[in-house]
Amino acid sequence: MSSPSVGVLALQGGVAEHERMLAALGAQAVPVRRPAELDGLDALVIPGGESSVLDRLLDVVGLREPLTEAIGGGLPTLGTCAGLVLLARRIDNPAPGQRSLGILDIAVRRNAFGRQVDSVETVATWSGAGDGRPGSLRAAAIRAPEVTAWGEGVKVAATMTVATSDGGRREAVVGVRQGAVIGISLHSELTGDPTAHRALLAAVTSPPSQLPGDLHRAGPTGGRPLV
Repeated sequence: MSSPSVGVLALQGGVAEHERMLAALGAQAVPVRRPAELDGLDALVIPGGESSVLDRLLDVVGLREPLTEAIGGGLPTLGTCAGLVLLARRIDNPAPGQRSLGILDIAVRRNAFGRQVDSVETVATWSGAGDGRPGSLRAAAIRAPEVTAWGEGVKVAATMTVATSDGGRREAVVGVRQGAVIGISLHSELTGDPTAHRALLAAVTSPPSQLPGDLHRAGPTGGRPLV
């Protein structure tokens, strides 16, 4: 089998880091800046950056509708940080005029764990491979969003322990999976952890029946109802 061709949305953010990660896993990374560059891809990565800027750039280059059609049509996709925000159905605290693609049946809160100066490297609990076995994901949390609600067809893929305002601790959802679409709040491409990227590449060869969740299914009866 030839190397999978994985597009990396190259409008802003950590494009080079994702390209290196994919190359290390034997995939061919293809920068995507125009609609025509989506043709022939086996999978797609939407890197982090500034989600409101990324939202505007999609309209500038004419990628909003082609991206929505490609991902909604079953293209395996990994969105990290701002990429997760872009994939969400709802943003709890959008910037003025900010929109999202509405692919993942989730709600997110931007910058949920503090500002840039509060960035940390963390180890999240990972279950996004869909094989029922828990694992870990070492990644950087940089102005990371949190998943605050999710629909019936969405599986929680990653959680991390965070401090609460009263000095306690809680588990925050920082990764989800819906069919062949994976979204994580964190930057594992910066730590060299290939876990999420491996899950993306596995989705390229997995029959739809073996993927966790249903890409086209949405509903208000998940762990925290999305209404």
